This record gives sequence, structure tokens and C-alpha cells, in this order.
Amino acid sequence: MNAALRAQQRYRDDAILSATPERLLTMLYDRLLLDIDRGEAAQRAGDWTAANAQLQHAQSIVAELQSSLTDGWDGAAGLRALYTFLAETLIGANIGRDPERTRAARDLVAPLREAWHAAADSLAGAARPAAVLA
Repeated sequence: MNAALRAQQRYRDDAILSATPERLLTMLYDRLLLDIDRGEAAQRAGDWTAANAQLQHAQSIVAELQSSLTDGWDGAAGLRALYTFLAETLIGANIGRDPERTRAARDLVAPLREAWHAAADSLAGAARPAAVLA
């Protein structure tokens, strides 16, 4: 690995290690959407090896999101069921080589991603100190 690639990897690692929990969640959703988009593009191009790799990585992210849910939150059961459905959709899209099912997974993830980003932005805004009036 050359120096530029090592520096990029160290930057990514540092960004993850220093991220707040809400930022980690939005990073996972960003990558999940990227994986699904890349998987669909690879499926449409007939590149089944690339599609498989992208969709399996997306499935891993969904599994991580699902495992991070705690039962102490009222919405956990509903979100857990949604993650189960999403994982099944991604698996079916991959096995069936079906870009339309991959698109359906994307259509499910995109509004969730936006909602989590809005929630994270809201938390970040609440944490900022009020501006001093002069």
C-alpha cells in the first residue's frame, strides 16, 4: 500500500474513531445507500461479482444496524422488523440477480437515511452553545 492510500485509510479510521454515535449512524446509512446504488449499477451492467460484493456489504451494514438496537427504545421492535425485511430484500435481490428488488431496497433506505441525518443535525444544533448577543 502506498503512502497516499495509507494516509487515506488513517483519515477514515480517525474519522470513525472520533465520530459521535449519531455521526456513526449517519455514516453507516451513507455507506449502506452507496453499497445499494453500486450493487444496482453492477447488476444492471451484468457484473455479478461486483454486485454480490456490494450487496453483501450492504447486508453486513443492515446486520450491524439491527444488532445495535436496544429494547429500551419504543421504536426498536418496528425498526428491527424493517431491518429484517430490508435484509431479506437485499438477499433476494442478490440471489435472484434482480436490480428491481435492489431498487426497492434503495427506496426503503433513502428516506430512513434522510430522517437519521435530520435527527443527527437536530442533536448537533441543540448541543451548540447559544450565540452571544452583543
